[in-house]
Amino acid sequence: MATPLVAGLSVAAAALGSRYMVQAWQAFRARAAVPRMRRFYPGGFQSEMNRREAALILGVRERATMDKIKEAHKRVMVANHPDAGGSHYVASKINEAKDILMGKGKSGASIF
Repeated sequence: MATPLVAGLSVAAAALGSRYMVQAWQAFRARAAVPRMRRFYPGGFQSEMNRREAALILGVRERATMDKIKEAHKRVMVANHPDAGGSHYVASKINEAKDILMGKGKSGASIF
């Protein structure tokens, strides 16, 4: 007598679970495609920039190759260039980070 009851409950649970999965899949497929953006360094600059902070600003490793540093510098500058509404201060910090990682040291006293 209990076997038909258990079988019926199992079928009902499977049907409800399948219904939930189909609805979840349709909601997933219907959502708008959002491009994944990399997070950049949030800021909070130190008074004297070191290699670690420079690497965090550009989003590369401290021992990255020159090509990777140049590519990362270009990518970050496009997002923060003063002509495109970015900050002059942030742009100077990005340039300083590139100089430090490329071994040029500090390229001079920043006006900021």
